[in-house]
Amino acid sequence: MFGRSTRKNLTEALKPDLQAVLGTLPTAVFAIDLDGVIRYVNLAGEQLFELSALHMCGQRLDSLIPQDSTICALVRQSLANHSPVSEFGATLDSLRTGTRTVTVQVSPMVDRSGWALLSILEHTLAMRIGQQLAHRSAARSVTAMSQLLAHEIKNPLSGIRGSAQLLEQVVSEEDRVLTTLIRDETDRIVQLVDRMEVFSEQPPLEREAVNIHSVLERVRRLAENGFGKHVRFFEHFDPSLPPVWGNRDQLVQVFLNLVKNAAEACPLENAEIVLSTAYQHGVRVQVPGTSSMIHLPLVVSVQDNGEGIPEDIRQNLFDPFVTTKPKGSGLGLALVAKIINDHGGIIEFDSLPRRTVFKVMLPIVKSQPAPDLA
Repeated sequence: MFGRSTRKNLTEALKPDLQAVLGTLPTAVFAIDLDGVIRYVNLAGEQLFELSALHMCGQRLDSLIPQDSTICALVRQSLANHSPVSEFGATLDSLRTGTRTVTVQVSPMVDRSGWALLSILEHTLAMRIGQQLAHRSAARSVTAMSQLLAHEIKNPLSGIRGSAQLLEQVVSEEDRVLTTLIRDETDRIVQLVDRMEVFSEQPPLEREAVNIHSVLERVRRLAENGFGKHVRFFEHFDPSLPPVWGNRDQLVQVFLNLVKNAAEACPLENAEIVLSTAYQHGVRVQVPGTSSMIHLPLVVSVQDNGEGIPEDIRQNLFDPFVTTKPKGSGLGLALVAKIINDHGGIIEFDSLPRRTVFKVMLPIVKSQPAPDLA
């Protein structure tokens, strides 16, 4: 339990100049009173919990974060001892944020007796940007493998199939079962190689200004009339978003794959998928091998209410041939990672039972086109 004090009016705000400074910080900042009630939250805090300041102010901190968490314990410690405390690599685990690795700092406020400032700096995004480099390496390895398959395997397969067709003309009816088996299996291998060829080196993307909402609308319609007939779709779109600098057909492929995976993960009853878009500030990524920085402010989220992604495959989820489906090839998310990489974007995910979210961060159209990633 938090301590008790005389409750101040919840409408009492911090000084305007202090609010202006805190509002510009990329770190989530909360002002907490001695009762553990949130009195102020900045923009980064709203984005972290996906709630407005109006909704959070007046609530107790332990209504957002479990009371037995490290963060609540640090706030109680700071308020009780009137001293600053901090912890690097703490875990933030709540229904709204999922599991995130953060640095937590709590400091008593000098001009507000009994109040403390809580700051939460997320490590998760930086870690996932590092993982994205691994995804790019995986995409490159698949590219090299697909080229090998295309050039070194399809030609002899053509000879094997042709030989089986010639044998059919001279063998008995009983043996034709075997030649048919050879042809069918050869065709199956060719189809697999054809699927792999989508990873091969392609000319630079033909890009244009793309309305991401029209892409998502098309994906939703395709899903509702096919694999997602059992799913209820919800859309939370920001209508003010600028267009994406990308390839429309490939973006349709990305979100069709993500929505199909989400639909297959959903329960047969009460299946729900939430498609949402938002604009976020401050995410910039350096293009490998250059000094160029890409701004990735546009975020598209695909959320499902399935059972979640097994812990043992999360680290390698975007690698080729990694799948949880009994008949899956494990190429869908590898292809998604490659296309997002080609667009200079980032894909990440959070997974909890009944709440798995894939987030794609993309560049927007500017006066100068975003640089291509070769």
